Parts: sequence; structure tokens; C-alpha cells
Amino acid sequence: MNNKKTIKDILNDPEMSERLKERLYSKKGLLGKESPFSEILQGMVNTLLEGEIDSFLTEERASGNVNKRNGRTSKRVVSEAGFLDISTPRDRNGDFEPELIGKRERELSSGMDDQILSLYAQGNSVEDVRRLLEDIYGVSISAGRISQITDKVLPEIQEWRTRTLQNFYPIVYLDAIHFKVRQDGKYTNSAFYTVYSVDWEGNRDVLGLYINSGGEGAKKWGMVMEDLKARGVSDILVVCTDDLQGFSDQIHEAFPASIVQKCIVHQMRNSLKYVDDVDRKAVIKDLRQVYTSVTEEGAKTAMSSFEATWGKKYKYIVKQWRENWTELMAFLDFPLPMRKMIYTTNPVEALHRIMRKLIKSKAAWTSETALLKQLYLSISRNEKSWRRKAYGWTSIQREIMELYPERVPQKN
Repeated sequence: MNNKKTIKDILNDPEMSERLKERLYSKKGLLGKESPFSEILQGMVNTLLEGEIDSFLTEERASGNVNKRNGRTSKRVVSEAGFLDISTPRDRNGDFEPELIGKRERELSSGMDDQILSLYAQGNSVEDVRRLLEDIYGVSISAGRISQITDKVLPEIQEWRTRTLQNFYPIVYLDAIHFKVRQDGKYTNSAFYTVYSVDWEGNRDVLGLYINSGGEGAKKWGMVMEDLKARGVSDILVVCTDDLQGFSDQIHEAFPASIVQKCIVHQMRNSLKYVDDVDRKAVIKDLRQVYTSVTEEGAKTAMSSFEATWGKKYKYIVKQWRENWTELMAFLDFPLPMRKMIYTTNPVEALHRIMRKLIKSKAAWTSETALLKQLYLSISRNEKSWRRKAYGWTSIQREIMELYPERVPQKN
């Protein structure tokens, strides 16, 4: 005989009515620890399961099959309202398959896995997620189980990292972001190489995230370039980078026709490192005259003027700009709307700021895999903040078509 209370019994129970009223007036929220709503949900689930087997046995008898009830199987399942003690009815022939909660399922279809992934994507550790679930829903899930749920995203990450790419990208931004990861009992710096792009239709996308233990290096970037080629990229018009030594050589080895644009913002930071405070504003003003020039000829004149004023005191600044001149001023060969998009690597740095903001509470990670999962989830679940279409792209398309007609993708 079934000793479990039905939903009707629970709702008609005066004690339950009093508990419900008390919970509502307490302002503690409907769900969570000690909430009577979990008992209501539990009663409803058990009632629905009883209804399922009654319907099943009715169909069995109508088909001429001899079958009847054969007790119940008790189990505890997870739900957003907390743990539920469920009694799944059995039939003698073992043919009954409940729809609401399957025989081997341990979770009421409530999106709990998605809740766990969302919490993890926000930078919470496995232990943080476990504690939050207990505080919010009154559900105690082991750290091992949470890790198993987050591991479900690994095949998705692998598919994403190996997906086929477009053959032509007008703009690609390259930059690295650094995190501390535990390896062999010690925490070391690991660089995540980010490839952020704008495709021919003006859509922004992250083409890949690549891990490298230790500092950022040009040779590793060369391997990234080769991976892009292997996945279908044959041409990149403009590659925006910082001033990492050897970077341009690695880019041109993979994509000989690409134009490298070194970040003006990075160059300004490097230039101002050793400038006296009393000169800082004046030096910034004079360097701004260089990179805001309308033409390269104007930029050269502004650079000569800067050298005449500051060359003796700040020789290193003049040397930096002259040695990198071609790649610093490459953006001047493009119309103004495109210049604004390529003179700096700020777009990919903005993406990195989003990633850091989402996972800012973490000082270090237990493994590179754990870090990869969290970074992937942080960007894939916050696409609105970085995937919007490039502004005014139609006019930029026309300008690229006029300047580089042979490189533009041909429509079938």
C-alpha cells in the first residue's frame, strides 16, 4: 500500500497551510532550505507518477497483455526546490518507463545542470557552486558531481576549437591574456592566446583560444597561425597586434599578403614609460599629432617635428617609432571608418576585460582544463557583450572592394 501523501492530502493538511503562510510572510523566498514548497512538488511528482502507471496499465489491458503493479522503487532526486523523495511505481513485466523522471535519472527536469554551468561561467569555483546551490535551493551536490557536469562542456569546446573557419577575414585581432594555473604542485603563468575577428559580413567572432604554459611567445603565435590555416583560413587582410618581438615574421610566414598593424595604444604606453612627469602632457600632445595625421606624409612631418623638440632628451621614443614605422602607420592606407577599427587592439582587450570581470574572483586555477572550461563558458554565455556586428560595416565593405578587389570573397 502507498503510504506517501498525495498532492491533495498535502494541500488539505492544516499544518502545511500554516507553514506555507509562515513561509510567505517570512520573505525568505519560495524555494530554498526548509521550504514547504519542496514537499508540495514532491507530492505532485509522486501523484503524476501514479497517474502514469495507471494509464500504462490501462493500455496494457486494452492490448490484451496481462500486467499489474509490482510495488515501488524509492529514490532521492535533485530539483530546484531541493531534494525530493520519489517512489516510482513498478509493473510486474518491467515494461513501464516513466516519462517525468526516468528509471535511472536523478534529477527532475529543472535545468539544474544549466544552473551549475551558469554559476561556473561566472567565475565561481566548484566549491563556490556547491555552496551556492545549497544556500539558494537547499540542494547538496558533491564537488565531484559538479565537476562531472562542467566536464560535459569539453566535447563542445573541442568541436568549437576545431570547427571550419571562413577562408577570408578582413580584420583579425591577436592578443594574449595571462592566468595562474597549478602544475606539478606549483602555480605558474599560463598564456591564453585569443584570436578575435571581423568577417566579410561584419560579424565579430572568437576564432580560437589557445593555451601555452609560460609567457607569451612569437613561435607559439606561429602555431596559432598554422592552426587557422588548417581550419580553412587562407587570407587575412589586416592583423592587429601588440609589439611582441618576432610577431610580424610569424604572421607573414603563414599569411604573406597580410598587413600587420601594430597597436598605437601599446606604442604610446611604451613611449611614455620613461618620460618625466613634467614633460608627459607635452609629449603626449606631440605624439598625438603623429598618429592623428590624415596622411602618412603628414605623420612623417609630425614625427620630424617631435624629433626636433624631444629627440635629444627622448631618443628611445624616436627610435621606437622609426623602427616600427611601417606597421604603426599601416592604418593610414585605409579610409577613416576602417582606421578607427584597426589602429589598436582594444577590441580584443575589451573581450579580455569581459573575461576577467566574469572570473575576477579567482586568483588561480587547479588545471588548464578547468581554466579553459571557465573561459569558454564565460564568453559563450555572454555573447551579446562582444559578438555585435561592426558599426558602419557596409561602407567599409565597399572601401575594401575598391582597394583590394582580388581578395574579396566572390559570391556564387
